[in-house]
Amino acid sequence: MSGPELQPRLAECGSTLPILFLTGYIDIPITVSTIKAGAEHFLPKPISAKQLLSAVERAIARHKASSELKIKADVRHARLLTLTPRQRQVFDLVVQGKHNHQIGRQLGATERTIKAHRHEVMEKMGVQSVAELVSMAAHLGVLSAG
Repeated sequence: MSGPELQPRLAECGSTLPILFLTGYIDIPITVSTIKAGAEHFLPKPISAKQLLSAVERAIARHKASSELKIKADVRHARLLTLTPRQRQVFDLVVQGKHNHQIGRQLGATERTIKAHRHEVMEKMGVQSVAELVSMAAHLGVLSAG
């Protein structure tokens, strides 16, 4: 089995490891298709140990950074799922820039109750400020215009 034939099989198995191709001859259509499918690099032979090591190090660094971003996104999403339906309503309105009294009026609750919900939302989401909450909402793709 060739590398380009193996690549989709690895993806089907859920592998996210970076793939570097080494080839004796450059085939532009194959190079383009493997890069589009997620390959890190298509390197021509002969290649020096220094060049290969450098390419592997870059691929590992990009993979590590990408994995860390995915973990952060998964944590944000998991935190969002811990919110009760009412907390989620408060979350949505807070990130739209609504004040406690406006949220209370809209949801038919007292300002004190909204403050309590807002505090719980901030705790569950692991943020210290509304700016952090808005940033998190934007990363989650749930920031909508009010």
